[in-house]
Amino acid sequence: MNALSHEVSKEQLIADFHVVVADAEALLKATANQGGEKLAEVRAKAEESLRIAKARMLDAQQALLLKTKEAARATDVYVHENPWNAIGAAVGLGVLLGFLLGRR
Repeated sequence: MNALSHEVSKEQLIADFHVVVADAEALLKATANQGGEKLAEVRAKAEESLRIAKARMLDAQQALLLKTKEAARATDVYVHENPWNAIGAAVGLGVLLGFLLGRR
């Protein structure tokens, strides 16, 4: 279960990072017409940092997708090899959820 929450937090981190990158790009575009050598230097550094961050984010997304596919394959194999265990777990989870939702 901890691995699942870790994967969910990675997904949330990637989504949040997309927003930050988009905001930073908008800021860079908005200041593109501003003069000054120092501002141009800072803008160039920020653009390079964004390029690197985008590449890392893409790598993280691909790794997350690969791990998700591996988990789905492992689950599929387990269910095919142990169908009654999977049915029992699903029934148990359904009963637990029904009990918790029924209490509300």
